[in-house]
Amino acid sequence: MDLDLYSKSFTSEGHFRVLTTLLVLTLPILTAFYVYHDYKAFLSLGPGGTPSTPLGYLKVKTLGLLSLRDPLRPLPIPSHFRPQKGYLESLPTRSGERPLVQGIAPQRQQAQKSDEKMYEQLVERMRAYAQEPANMLLERTSCFEKNSSGLFASVPITRTCGGEICHAHPSDGSLHLTLHPADAKIMLENGWGERHPLAKGGWFRRFVPREFVLIYAPRTEKDLHIVMQIVAASIWWVSGVDVNADAEARGRRRSADVAAIGQAMEGNECWACKAHACGAGGVEKMTGNV
Repeated sequence: MDLDLYSKSFTSEGHFRVLTTLLVLTLPILTAFYVYHDYKAFLSLGPGGTPSTPLGYLKVKTLGLLSLRDPLRPLPIPSHFRPQKGYLESLPTRSGERPLVQGIAPQRQQAQKSDEKMYEQLVERMRAYAQEPANMLLERTSCFEKNSSGLFASVPITRTCGGEICHAHPSDGSLHLTLHPADAKIMLENGWGERHPLAKGGWFRRFVPREFVLIYAPRTEKDLHIVMQIVAASIWWVSGVDVNADAEARGRRRSADVAAIGQAMEGNECWACKAHACGAGGVEKMTGNV
């Protein structure tokens, strides 16, 4: 009986050693396999604010450990925040399910993308805002993305990267922009986008503003109309200009409350980059073809 127990114990110990050896041998292979495919997925998102290199991949994976866990949860509005109300009164509910969104920098939409014609219409309408002198907007290379172009405030009153308001992504038709928290709440609750994974405030302001969001790509004319309302809200928040106001009043419609917020915000943020790093040295036209 004792011999039988000893034999079973020896056999169990032998199995344990075999399993341990197999784990030690296969774990590095499985890890390398995962990293390889995850790195390819990172590269497939295309160019963005992070270099498409192993070092860039490592940076993004590290930041991912600290990113927002629920990008659909609205940003709370402190009682002392002024103004408490944003630009938008309301938005209709977006039809269909939310698209799959992946990545941090770059962050891209993986389904329900804009087709070429829809993206061109989006670009035309954004460019029209910049071409209207009363709006006091500029068209430059995105300070955040560095590989696409976007709208900038010539005299920003809310701090973003170089005064950037928004930029569109040619690969999917989605947009990144900054919104008043009340407007972001309306946008989130009606399914038009989500917060950026690094939009946490504090130390993370060196990457993106706390109010930074992704707006889903327009699929139809109706979608495009709503997306442009959200872009108008972003322009108001960063520049203080209401692009939907009468031409005579447009350049003067600035909010003292919003200006006060801009003056009170922290100074060491991503918006404080050098002018040449934000594309101020030259104007890049928006990409009109996917």
